[in-house]
Amino acid sequence: MTMNAAVEPASLSIGRRAQRDLVPFRIRHLDGFHVLTNDLGDHMLLDDGQLEQMLQGKYAKGDPLWARMVERNFIASELDRKALVARQKEKLKFMAYGPNLHILVVTLRCDHTCQYCHASRAPMGAHETDMSIETVERSVDFAFESTSPGLTIEFQGGEPLANWPVVEHAIEYALQKNALAGKSLTFALVTNLSLMDEDKLAYLIERRVQICTSLDGPEAIHNAVRIYKEGNAHANVVRWMKRINARYIESGLDPQLYRIEALPTISRLMLSDPKALLDHYVDVGCHSIFLRHLDPFGFAAHTKRRIGYSMDEFLVFFEQALDYVIELNRNGVDFIERTTSLFLARIIAHQEPNFLDIRNPCGAGIGQMAYNYDGRIFTCDEGRMVDASSAANDCFVIGNVASDEYKDVVAGPIVRAMTIASTLQGQPGCSTCAYLPWCGICPTHNYIEQGSIQGRMADSTWCKKHMGILDLIMRKLQRADAFELELFERWTQVREQPHFLHECGEF
Repeated sequence: MTMNAAVEPASLSIGRRAQRDLVPFRIRHLDGFHVLTNDLGDHMLLDDGQLEQMLQGKYAKGDPLWARMVERNFIASELDRKALVARQKEKLKFMAYGPNLHILVVTLRCDHTCQYCHASRAPMGAHETDMSIETVERSVDFAFESTSPGLTIEFQGGEPLANWPVVEHAIEYALQKNALAGKSLTFALVTNLSLMDEDKLAYLIERRVQICTSLDGPEAIHNAVRIYKEGNAHANVVRWMKRINARYIESGLDPQLYRIEALPTISRLMLSDPKALLDHYVDVGCHSIFLRHLDPFGFAAHTKRRIGYSMDEFLVFFEQALDYVIELNRNGVDFIERTTSLFLARIIAHQEPNFLDIRNPCGAGIGQMAYNYDGRIFTCDEGRMVDASSAANDCFVIGNVASDEYKDVVAGPIVRAMTIASTLQGQPGCSTCAYLPWCGICPTHNYIEQGSIQGRMADSTWCKKHMGILDLIMRKLQRADAFELELFERWTQVREQPHFLHECGEF
């Protein structure tokens, strides 16, 4: 048994019977109750009396606490080992796959000057930052070397539409390769939509490319942080979001399932009014939101005095926003907060959503790779961002598509180091944390914030963010009524989007 505390009892001991009966577990003490987790990912929320009863072995077969401990796999002699091995094997199957997300940075050019730009964009005239046809083909070739049965090729920038011919060529080239490779293939495009037109949209719809954009709040806030000198950034993005959603409907797709994804980056300007942000997302037709903290990458490291905030402030914002999302659902508005849903998938559904930021170990080099416009391969997109904005000494560069072999890249020392650094069981502070079964580490965040990929969790804002969000989720689960429990369960149900999937060999 290990413990980490928010509010720890004055004394805590464990009796001999409990030592014999119970599986190893960890405890986090919150206000008025206790979170217990085991290595299988099961949990129990107990009040003081129940915890005392459990630890002193004051339970009998057939009583409610015993039944609960058996159901949640806390009694060693009652474990269904075959079923639990199968469950763990399913949750950890990603370990045998290889990188499935391949991010192609086709240009650094961008016509927006976002105050927090994580990508360290270049001006529109900097054509030397465009990826060439030769480099994009080599990047796609490299991605197809992955042992993963499924690939997602994601186009990023800068603004990827600024190098549209290379995006289009990469899609056609990947589809041709997949006719022989036989992988499950999807495409994604991250764009500010300023260079979108009907011809490009028609092609993206035809080739079933998932489109994602940024929407940082109502018009005044969006335009204040996402500066676009050629026009009204907010009006443009909302117009194209509505047009894309209309095209999905015209294609006969379910509008509840197929909609353009929009992501906000929370700035100080939005921090005081989460309801305004959520209402705006509902107004423009979104059914979900991913509340993202302002990360310390790229230009954000230099503008934090103007648009930044403390992690404590963000956690207050997050709680207010989650409360309002629940209220929206009570009022009949179907809406999801994605960070919460990802954690709930692990907590109550025992799923592995494969969200690389909270995977254990993380996805750097083993779940994703990022291909820079110049052919350099990075552990992840965050590693590429760190390299572009600091003297990182190539510490996140794992190869080059022009000169390196796939097997040497994925088995190289940098990928190994990132994997070790993000394995929670070997990280002080994480190995004894009750939230270990559900959490993850970002070594690049550790590097930019603390100068080491291992980091120091006691001082980490990454840890503080996840600890605060998981504490909030635990409090929600402890106090949830029937409606909230049903809502949380629904948030864990994954609805596949087969329209975006190019089946094996399809061309």
